[in-house]
Formats: sequence, structure tokens, C-alpha cells
Amino acid sequence: MLVLGIETSCDETAVGIVEDRFTLRANVIASQVELHAPYGGVVPEVAARAHLEALLPTIDHALVEAGCGLSDMDAIAVTSGPGLIGALLVGVSAAKGLALAHDKPLIGVNHLRAHVEVAQLEFGELQPPLAALVVSGGHTSIVALEKVGSGGESGDDGRFRQLGATIDDAAGEAFDKIARFIGLGYPGGPEIDRLARQGDPKAIDFPRAMLHEPGYDMSLSGLKTAVIRYLRRLEAAGTEPDLADVAASFQEAIVDVQVVKTLRAARDEGLERVVLAGGVAANTRLRARFAEACEREGLGLVVPSIPLCTDNGAMVAASGANLLAAGTLADLELGVDPNLPLAG
Repeated sequence: MLVLGIETSCDETAVGIVEDRFTLRANVIASQVELHAPYGGVVPEVAARAHLEALLPTIDHALVEAGCGLSDMDAIAVTSGPGLIGALLVGVSAAKGLALAHDKPLIGVNHLRAHVEVAQLEFGELQPPLAALVVSGGHTSIVALEKVGSGGESGDDGRFRQLGATIDDAAGEAFDKIARFIGLGYPGGPEIDRLARQGDPKAIDFPRAMLHEPGYDMSLSGLKTAVIRYLRRLEAAGTEPDLADVAASFQEAIVDVQVVKTLRAARDEGLERVVLAGGVAANTRLRARFAEACEREGLGLVVPSIPLCTDNGAMVAASGANLLAAGTLADLELGVDPNLPLAG
């Protein structure tokens, strides 16, 4: 069983091919980083136009890498949400065209679900129940994966139950904003990560909002504001900040909240494994702290390799393969939902 997955939810044009749910045959990404870098963030109209130009060549590249053709596919899977509406429409329109032209089943995939399920390409079947922290530029959520189940629309089949989420900025968004404020490049997350390795994570005591409040929700907007105010106070006093210490301390505050809240949710819900998923799961400090904390708490930890954390087509193909196996298909009326929830 071969499934081709198309991902165009934001600024990566990506195509993956997965065989029999667990074997990765191709994973090709056409990055738009250079297009958006001058603006310090993703420009939706620019992203959509770039997807239009890059998608067909990326599909061709993936087919060559996998050594097969479109006629060999058993289904075409595509991200239908959440994401930028214009970018999503490019991928969904292309997937519909391919499905119609080659008489293949069409599958709508939830982008957030796909970030979790991509782990099966490296770790095999994910065995619920487990907790997953889905953390990216636009989303930061803690969910419980409760069953292997099937059925549902647009890739939301009731497998997931949301336990907590950020009430304001997502982690990736906070990284990008602070990176831009201190003059680092785009995307901000990797830049903060690199700079933080040279600094002291305990140098500055930035706030950890909601850390000790009951429940599993998080807030990062106040942390972002605290960092900006700290830098402005130093500027007003004529003091040069140690940006490496700022980056390390800011990053540590974000990581602290995510580790504490996720492990609290796992303990309270009786979940014995934790999955890290999404682009920010590529952060080296987050990965290291989760490894330490899970070992200390006796919890299993599943973290995909970095190429499978960031947006990619392999994750869409893997999630699509699960839905195909379950008989969960879409039709040519498949739409896009920029706010599609993971759990519903």
C-alpha cells in the first residue's frame, strides 16, 4: 500500500510517500525560508504563490526518489487544516486533481495529527494511551492519544483528547518574535537554539506563567513581554545585554513550562509514554530536558528525528495511510479549515 502525502499548510512545499504505513519511501521538501526571511515571518500570499510554483516539481522529485509513479499510489493524502487558507487550498486543489485524474482515493489529513503520527515511521505503531506535546509555530497543545481507532472527517477521528494548550502565543511564535526583537534571523527557533548554547539558562529569572496553576494550559505572551522589557531597561541604562544569556534564559522558561505541564498531564491521566511532535520539537534543549525528565519519572519518550519534526510530506502520508487502512476517505468536496482542531 503506497500513499502520497502533500503538505502545504504554511511555508514548506512538501511531498512524502509511505509504504504499508510504516516504511518511508520518499520525503522531499521545497523550503520557502529565503522568500520569507526579509519579512521576519511568513507572508501568506507569498507562501501560496510559492506553493503553486513548487508543488508539481516536488511531487515529481518524490516519485523519482521512491522509484514509482502516480499510477502505483493507492491513495492521495493532503493536509486540509489547520494552516494558512491560501496555502492549504493549493495543496488540496492539487490533491483533488491527482485523485480525479488517476482515479485514486482522496484523504484529508489533520496537520497536527500528522505531526504525532509521523513517529510511527521510526518507532512503529504508537501504542495508546500516551500523552503528546504538539508544539510548533502556530500550535502548542497537550493531548492524550487514547485509541488506535478510525473514522471521522478530515483526519479527526476522535483518537485524541485535548488536555491543555497555550491560551495566547504558541511556542514557535514566541521564539520568532524574540529572535526578531534581538536581531536574529528567520526562522527564530533554530537561531535562539543556537545562540542559547553559548549562554547560561539560569542567568535571568524570566517568568513561568501558569506553571503552578492547576490544569495543563500554558501562557507565553507574558514571557515574551518580560524579555522585551528586560532588554529595554538595559538599553535605557546604557548597558549592553549578554544576548546568549537572554536567549538561554528565555528558552529555559519556555521549556520549563512545557516539561512541567506535559509530565503533570501524563501523571494525572495515567499515561506511561510521551510523544514530542511538531517543529519546535526539533529544539535541542526541549529534547534534552524531556529525556531527563521522562527518565526520572519512569516514562517512555518518543521523539522523531529532526527532519520529521518540521513540516514534511512524510507525516501527511503516514497519517493518510492510517486513515486509508481504516477506510476513512474524503471526496472531491473536501474543503480546507484553517482552524481545524486536533481533538474534537
